[in-house]
Amino acid sequence: MPNRGKVKLVERVKPTINDIARHAGVSLATVDRVLNERPGVRSVTVRRVHEAVKELGYIRDTAAANLARQRIYRFVFLLPDTDEEFIDEMQQEISSQAKSLINERTHIETLRVSYLDSTEIAAALDNLPPEKIDGVAVVAPETPTVRDAVARTRERGIAVVALLTDLPSSPRNHFVGIDNNAAGQTAAKLMGSFAAENSGKILVLTSSRLARDHLERRQGFDQVMEQQFPEFEVLPTVETNDYKTLADKVLPDALTSWPDIRGVYSTASSNKGLIKSLSTETMNLVVIAHELTPTSRAALQSNLFTALISQDKGHVVRSAVRLMRSTVDAVPYNVTQERIRIEIFLKENLPIEVTTDQL
Repeated sequence: MPNRGKVKLVERVKPTINDIARHAGVSLATVDRVLNERPGVRSVTVRRVHEAVKELGYIRDTAAANLARQRIYRFVFLLPDTDEEFIDEMQQEISSQAKSLINERTHIETLRVSYLDSTEIAAALDNLPPEKIDGVAVVAPETPTVRDAVARTRERGIAVVALLTDLPSSPRNHFVGIDNNAAGQTAAKLMGSFAAENSGKILVLTSSRLARDHLERRQGFDQVMEQQFPEFEVLPTVETNDYKTLADKVLPDALTSWPDIRGVYSTASSNKGLIKSLSTETMNLVVIAHELTPTSRAALQSNLFTALISQDKGHVVRSAVRLMRSTVDAVPYNVTQERIRIEIFLKENLPIEVTTDQL
């Protein structure tokens, strides 16, 4: 009796390097040299091998290949040399990931350089030896000096990931961080929704106008405030350069100049000076800030902050490592997996704080 209504599934056999050798008419050794980009193979032969790979649909098992070659990935995270809690927690996350990634033949180290000194950042990039470093994830301002240093780093064969703040004018390989324009738009939506008054001024603080992520947040903030909350006047950005003594004075001075300030939006991740000023202020202000840290958590819990916009530090670090590895191996990556989500925290939905002793 015929086997009707059933479809026989035939599993497609994955092509091997033996298939590539036969298809291209070369030896296994030649295929191995081409796939591993080793010298000594004529360009016409290299082209034949690549054509065979494409026609057969061969997908290389990079993990197995790296294991066979005893390959070790060597990555560097270049972080700002500041006393910001957020950056310190980023370094802690990197150190934690470094320990777990040893089993995946991945070595990670962290270097700290001055964020506001493009020359120092460029020198740090230029000093990375390509024979010892495969990739670097860097937090840096978008300046011509940094852009040129990124280009030189790429030319030496080192993968470059822009971390937290993008460097789109440079030839970086990837950007890892939230969509900062969307984050600014989100801050504006929260500001307009929480503000009790239907008019007044909004004070915007930033640590540096050189930081592209802060500029993008301000742009997104202005877009939504202008379109959806035109009754509020957004004041020019006040730059503190992360100087706590200056940040201490910004709010009192601003309230003296503009008594009708209704809200404060801080695009920065460090807000100790702002928090100190808020703790002595009697006005009921809507305050939107960035990044969940012990200090910002306490400010949210004590109602000094209204809301926080944040990003998962662990996700940022893991994504940077995966993207550096995919660049080194020249293999595809999962775009959805590497998208860093914008997180919104209120006092009511703060995650449970996990201490080091609990890990």
